[in-house]
Amino acid sequence: MPNFTTRPELRGNVGMVASTHWLASAAGMAVLERGGNAFDAAVATGFTLQVVEPHLNGPAGEVPIIFQPAGGTPTVLCGQGPAPAAATPEAFAGLDRIPGSGVLPACVPGAFDAWLLLLRDHGTLPLREVLAFAIHYARRGYPLVPQITAKIDSVREVFQSWWPSSAALYLRDGAVPAAGSMQANPALADTYQRIVEESERAARTREGRIDAARRLWREGFVAEAIVDFLAAEIPDGTGAAHRALLSGDDLASWRAGYEDPVSVDYNGHTVHKTGPWGQGPVFLQQLRLAEALGTGETDVLSAEFVHRVTEAAKLAFADREAWYGDPRFADVPLATLLSAGYAAERAALVAERASLELRPGSPDGRTPHLPELRTAGSTGPSAGTSGEPTVDRAGEQRGDTCHLDIVDAQGNIVSATPSGGWLASSPVIPSLGFPLGTRGQMFWLDPASPSVVAPGKRPRTTLTPTLVTRGGEAVIALGTPGGDQQDQWSLTYFLRLMHGGMNLQEAIDAPMFHTNAFPSSFHPRETAPGEVVIEDRIGADVVAELRRRGHRVVVSDAWSLGRLAAVARDPESGVLRAAANPRGMQGYAVGR
Repeated sequence: MPNFTTRPELRGNVGMVASTHWLASAAGMAVLERGGNAFDAAVATGFTLQVVEPHLNGPAGEVPIIFQPAGGTPTVLCGQGPAPAAATPEAFAGLDRIPGSGVLPACVPGAFDAWLLLLRDHGTLPLREVLAFAIHYARRGYPLVPQITAKIDSVREVFQSWWPSSAALYLRDGAVPAAGSMQANPALADTYQRIVEESERAARTREGRIDAARRLWREGFVAEAIVDFLAAEIPDGTGAAHRALLSGDDLASWRAGYEDPVSVDYNGHTVHKTGPWGQGPVFLQQLRLAEALGTGETDVLSAEFVHRVTEAAKLAFADREAWYGDPRFADVPLATLLSAGYAAERAALVAERASLELRPGSPDGRTPHLPELRTAGSTGPSAGTSGEPTVDRAGEQRGDTCHLDIVDAQGNIVSATPSGGWLASSPVIPSLGFPLGTRGQMFWLDPASPSVVAPGKRPRTTLTPTLVTRGGEAVIALGTPGGDQQDQWSLTYFLRLMHGGMNLQEAIDAPMFHTNAFPSSFHPRETAPGEVVIEDRIGADVVAELRRRGHRVVVSDAWSLGRLAAVARDPESGVLRAAANPRGMQGYAVGR
């Protein structure tokens, strides 16, 4: 096997943190060093990511979290806020889609309440200590990586023309700040400092103060500032003005909550994901197909491996489009979709040559929903986009997401994928220092879709952390940003860990690939039949063989696909491991 390793796999027995930004990883490790557990560290890391990766997430975004306390069971914490009560399909009359920016697509912000619920119920430290890192970087500044300045540059005209509060924060005399310069956010620092101080005056106990902070967010000064800001019509990224559907009642009535994960067994392990309000089960469907196809018996760097994984992804993601949605509103036949019998039927569709069709299945004999297909490169009145939080078809970062994984010596483990509320999504609320999220853009307006917009419904997101157990013990937490690519890159990574003889870092560094042969979750929801994007390090022979089989191969740059992070624990020895993505020179793992 070629050696693709750029860094060592970290090993130790005190604690491990892996995330998409080195400052966030360092904050999480500092919490572990001062005696906090993995949950304390996750909250500190998550809030730090909001400050230092503002192009990828923010306080008014969302976060799905999968965790397992030592001696406990895998649990999902849903930090995905729902659509406002006024968000009916009729509320978007005259539009061919829900906009990707502005305030019209704003759902209830979910990340803040989710992080604080995790801290209250499973952490040990007071809110002041875990928020100190985010407050520090917001107050004193953090270095702008080139990806941030590039994002600011791409929306500079929007800031100058439509969003003056964003221009005031992110432009300097009308110019884009230089990469490497320090950026502060005093209003956000003040917001968090005020939450800390007012919550401490409101209650005496750690838990009481955390609950007081949650009330300040949803009913106190934060909610009041959001409602006041939304009183007028506000332009989106195209200049079209809309009045937000989000209300004070929406903010006050929602709480983050716990759910059981969706799980399947594979190769002596059990993999746990969120429900079909996210795309998590598509990872599990691909595992079932990999089992049926014998994918684990192939060389994990071969054309045969790429072919089998890609063809399975096409089938699983076609089912995602046909069947997935918030199970509180949509009848999702999940048990059948995840069954071995259904996977065997679907695997029979995989041939020697690449499929160029979208082929959702018919679980339990039901007729699948087929969305309107738009081939990549087509033109028309709905072509183009603004504010979408993902990567383009070739894997180039366009907005995207964050990720973190943490494990401590006691065996507590956390995986989370924060996103939403990024700087290009919506104008900054001046008194708070952050914009609203725009996750409502992921709803469909087609009433036949399981993901059609509805009041109180969670949008079907692409955010998808992963937790792996063996014999009931948590052994791996992993994930990546990347929109529709998340459950492709993560799946390939997991298969390479299981079958490729690679350690955590080697599997991250190995050449990555994905397919775009299904409708994108983001406008204009394009599909590219037969398209496979693959890093050129895979080798010319593999590319040639894929093309011979009918794949439409797009060769990407050598280090361009994936932003994976992972931590692991051996229950027998207590040895902890961690790794993070070198692409983009931003993600880091730390530990000892």
